[in-house]
Amino acid sequence: MRYWLMKSEPSDVSIDDLAGFENQTVDWYGVRNYQARNFMRDQMQVGDGVLFYHSNCDEPGIAGIAEVATLAYPDRLQFIEGHKYYDPKATPENPRWFNVDVKLVRKTRLLSLKEMRDTPALESLRILQRGNRLSITPVDPRDWAFILEQLK
Repeated sequence: MRYWLMKSEPSDVSIDDLAGFENQTVDWYGVRNYQARNFMRDQMQVGDGVLFYHSNCDEPGIAGIAEVATLAYPDRLQFIEGHKYYDPKATPENPRWFNVDVKLVRKTRLLSLKEMRDTPALESLRILQRGNRLSITPVDPRDWAFILEQLK
């Protein structure tokens, strides 16, 4: 089992939106970074843990716990001409972009970015590393366990 931090802008999909979706599940669409795509396509497995992170908002931070609900499959938006996630180089026979479905486990208190930065035990967390802008990052099992303790 692996653990991941996955960023979502709450103006697009928030933890509350996820709680209201059918089966409390959402397809993690729109990833257009090769490294983040490769995490989903090549490494994520059903049941992997997910820290659902609100980004690009007034108070960024971890807003809930989720899990990977499907293996990776082609992101349908890459094929819709005129859509902001359209990719003219992608074809159904040779897709370039993939996503997984993510299912809510539970909403938590917000563990803010500031609180994470102020916690020495989390100094190796990838999201806290200078210059990291990836929307999906692996989380070390020790960091996962520590964060879950903070969210009880």
